[in-house]
Amino acid sequence: MEKAKALRLFKRFLAVLIVSAGLGFAFDARSQGFTLIRDAEIEHTIRVYSTPLFQAAGLSPQSIDVYLIQDKTLNAFVTGGSKMFLNTGLLMRADNPSQVIGVIAHETGHIAGGHLVGRIEELKTAQWKALAATLLGIGAAVATGQGAAAGAATSGGYDVAVKGLLSYTRSQEQSADQAAVTYLRGTEQSPEGLLEFMEILGDQEALLSSSQDPYLRSHPLTRDRVSFLEQAVRESPYTGVPSAPELVEMHERMRAKLIGFLEPPRSVNRRYPPEDQSIPARYAHSISKFRSGYVDQSLDLIDGLIAERPNDPYFNELKGQILLENGRVAEALPAYQKAVDILPEEPQLRLRLAETQTQLNTPEQDKAALENISRVLAHEPNNATAWRLAAIAHGRLGDKGMTTLSLAEMNFARGNWGEAVGQAERAQKILPENSPAWVRASDLSQIARQQVQRARDRQ
Repeated sequence: MEKAKALRLFKRFLAVLIVSAGLGFAFDARSQGFTLIRDAEIEHTIRVYSTPLFQAAGLSPQSIDVYLIQDKTLNAFVTGGSKMFLNTGLLMRADNPSQVIGVIAHETGHIAGGHLVGRIEELKTAQWKALAATLLGIGAAVATGQGAAAGAATSGGYDVAVKGLLSYTRSQEQSADQAAVTYLRGTEQSPEGLLEFMEILGDQEALLSSSQDPYLRSHPLTRDRVSFLEQAVRESPYTGVPSAPELVEMHERMRAKLIGFLEPPRSVNRRYPPEDQSIPARYAHSISKFRSGYVDQSLDLIDGLIAERPNDPYFNELKGQILLENGRVAEALPAYQKAVDILPEEPQLRLRLAETQTQLNTPEQDKAALENISRVLAHEPNNATAWRLAAIAHGRLGDKGMTTLSLAEMNFARGNWGEAVGQAERAQKILPENSPAWVRASDLSQIARQQVQRARDRQ
């Protein structure tokens, strides 16, 4: 594929990100698109895996955004210099945490090596800011309650753009492998998992290109790379050392959650037969039964898990989601509140609590929701869902100025520049002149106008 065509496809990929009002996962069934998801527990697991590697590479963990793509194929890639994407198929296929950690280490090598930077120089910072803001605004996820998911579509599937724009040279792949081995050794881990993943990919080399997982197509696999990793495994002092038990449990719970939400019930039953009464198995079945409409059975399973681990925030979060999405809003409130009490700095949990509070539709709960929303925005200032909820709560409480400013912020976060300009200018007319909110509305109007002009210039 020509580079210019790949760039056009990728720009289209950015441009068509939308926020849907549906529950659970939203997917554009009209095209070969994909869904980007958020989940507090899975993101925590990935942070635990990746933070030591980022630090070993001399990178700030806070400067790297990791996004999850709902797609059954094996793939992971980085772009923009500090954005990493992982397919759910990769997370579900990995048999152990070291395989995912190995892939993250390799992708970290691409980031640290500055690979791809020159190839995407035409994608301006503003476009990536809009993408990140949209992702932060995604409300519906694997298990984060009612909200909206983002679906992005290209004419031939996202891997077309990825293959053309985000593919690596053999020298870059070797460099990333070498870096990964260094990072893994620096964090007292073996490259066994990365080698195992490469062996999984090696089994696909005989397949036609259209049948191969996109990771293999964008990350050329050579015998030299495999030989290097085999030698690194032999030389590593950490080879044969099992993963820490807590990492193993986190990995199994992540897989169970993804399988429960993304696989049909028959697949869940096949992976977790009735005799399997482990925590991951019951977790997967609770989610699967919830998705299939067996609410009471789902609640029985999650209540059993909560009885065993009452201070597990994610079990309480799932109970809140089950209740909320089945119209039992008042019952969902204490479950979400318990999750927030356990993890008070997790913005996604507070966002779900705020969503529940706004659905209760009382002045007291709207005020409480605004307090939680302010905590969310302190972590994620471009969270479009949080701004939408803020607009609802402010509107009910009669604060027209903050309602309009919140709508301006929401549209700005979603990249709706023209609407953001209009709402920001309306807010300026209502808010007290030179107040902090008025100044923010003025700034939003000016910045959004610049984005409108840039969009016109690119046409």
